Amino acid sequence: MSWREKMDPRQAAQQEAEKTFEQFILWSKRSLYIIIVGLVVVVVGCNNGVDGSGSGYNGEQYDPKI
Repeated sequence: MSWREKMDPRQAAQQEAEKTFEQFILWSKRSLYIIIVGLVVVVVGCNNGVDGSGSGYNGEQYDPKI
């Protein structure tokens, strides 16, 4: 007989639930860290949306010359 067979089913279920919850929290944290790092890489890789023009309006570019 293993130690689980000697244990009350309620105790065994409680231990399994605690173990599963700890794994859930661990993987949730890892996933969050990976997502945050990925977002930082994308934002820095895109240079925070700065294209050098200062995002200013260029009237000559959009001036309709009919």
